[in-house]
Amino acid sequence: MLSIKKYAAIDIGSNAIRLLIANIIEEKGKTPRFKKSSLVRVPIRLGADVFLKGKISKVNKERMLDTMEAFKLLMKSHKVEKYKACATSAMREASNGEKLANAILAATDIKIDIIGGEEEAAIIAATDLHSFIDDNKTYLYVDVGGGSTEFTVIHLGKTITSRSFKIGTVRLLNDIVKKETWNELEVWIKEHTAIYEKIDVIGSGGNINKIFKISGKALGKPLTYFYLTSYYNMLQSYSYEERITELDLNQDRADVIIPATRIYLSAMKWSGAKDIYVPKIGLADGIIKSIYYDTVSSNTQ
Repeated sequence: MLSIKKYAAIDIGSNAIRLLIANIIEEKGKTPRFKKSSLVRVPIRLGADVFLKGKISKVNKERMLDTMEAFKLLMKSHKVEKYKACATSAMREASNGEKLANAILAATDIKIDIIGGEEEAAIIAATDLHSFIDDNKTYLYVDVGGGSTEFTVIHLGKTITSRSFKIGTVRLLNDIVKKETWNELEVWIKEHTAIYEKIDVIGSGGNINKIFKISGKALGKPLTYFYLTSYYNMLQSYSYEERITELDLNQDRADVIIPATRIYLSAMKWSGAKDIYVPKIGLADGIIKSIYYDTVSSNTQ
């Protein structure tokens, strides 16, 4: 017996807002399969407002409302059964974040959950990594966002510890990450990875996905520390305009890709990892899985 459900996740990040629509394929006696059906990304960059001025600007409030209205229509067209919308550090730190969430609810009927950094890390860590990882190995999972980066240590297939740090691409672009925060991250990574003989990094986020695509590597094969360092140095040798015209990067990718690469390289250096795996997953995938497993558990109670 085959059953296909359609769920959606809205990920309201500091750099971009994403709508992921996925099919959940259920077959009796088999593990459910999660297949991406559609992904729409709108680069609103809320973090540029919030991290500098403390609130979301009038222009971006209007763009948010328009985007949510569009997402509502797309979900209706796709016949989405259930959805969940989560907002991360920009909405969390905006003085008018709650007010905007209420305005969106009133205008579009879309309820936004403004989640904490630790909850964000937990949703990402709960993403089913088992199809991407080797349960006999140890990994440091690094999910780089615009406002924060979530770090999770996975040993023998189990999550050991997870933490969110206010080091993100939009914050770094605006030069508002304190040296103490970097030092704190370095200490945390070293403290939680030093006990393992060998560790690999798993990277998620739009920037590392883009670098992986450019590398031409086969899915499942890692990028090396040497490759990422060379790519980072190459990026810095180009101006912002050249990164758009000569490297064919989108406008909203051409600036954040440099600080993002710096975060991944720092994580690799401090954990002693020589390889980084890029399985193309993130918060939106975690949200889809949380909707599914919450539904399953409530149906069995």
